[in-house]
Amino acid sequence: MDSRIAIRDRFLGKVAIVTGGSSGIGRAIVEELCREGASVAFSGISELGEATAKELEAQHHDVLFLRGDMCEEAFCRHIVAATLEKWGKVNYLVNNAFSFTAKALDATREDWERTFMVGPVGYATMASLVTEPMHKQGGGAIVNMSSISAFIAQPHRWTYNAAKGAVHNLTKCMALDLAPYGIRVNSVSPGWIWTREVLKAANQDGGGREKWDPIWGEYHMLRRCGEPIECAGPTLFLLSDDASFITATDLAVDGGYQGMGPEGLGKTTVIAGSK
Repeated sequence: MDSRIAIRDRFLGKVAIVTGGSSGIGRAIVEELCREGASVAFSGISELGEATAKELEAQHHDVLFLRGDMCEEAFCRHIVAATLEKWGKVNYLVNNAFSFTAKALDATREDWERTFMVGPVGYATMASLVTEPMHKQGGGAIVNMSSISAFIAQPHRWTYNAAKGAVHNLTKCMALDLAPYGIRVNSVSPGWIWTREVLKAANQDGGGREKWDPIWGEYHMLRRCGEPIECAGPTLFLLSDDASFITATDLAVDGGYQGMGPEGLGKTTVIAGSK
């Protein structure tokens, strides 16, 4: 049974852009925006996006898929231009596409450049391109997908964590400078979420999700990894008028990951009421 709340029309007649919307968290956000009445343009780098668009169109949702690389300024411009051409406006932006390049001493100059160009530079480019269109609509909202990795050190992740850390500070700077345009800017920081990258790691290590969910779940107070849909709801909240007085804020969607000390739950954790 679908445990989500009944469909609302918070975004009826609105237009959103979601980068990296073909799968995982991005796709969940696209689907939820459509369920609540929005028209959605989304990007991706593979044919997965085309399949996603066909599925959503079959459900009578109004979507536009654009295939390309977010590290290219020309593609960023194309996304916004195509959105305006199709719908004549843009109200919301979700900067989700990111390069999961997890390297440290082995990182090349090219690794660093790609991680930052797709990530914080891509986020900033998209924000700058939608500012005037949003302003013409009387304002709007932007959500940048950050991560728990923005706040902590993790083994062999210089590139990814540094880029996500930049997103965290960039969000605050965006919020300050775009406030006069009526645009709110916030970020969401997921914990371990069952996306393709996490599932791929589980399969590579053997045992898949069934084995690794309880193990990696020990990093979270809720004793499990999250689902993409659990990041979509908080993202839509920050985009909506329900969050009309919230800006420059990061919303942790991490099952309590950041709230725990280094010992985590551990094998000896006692669950209340158990013996």
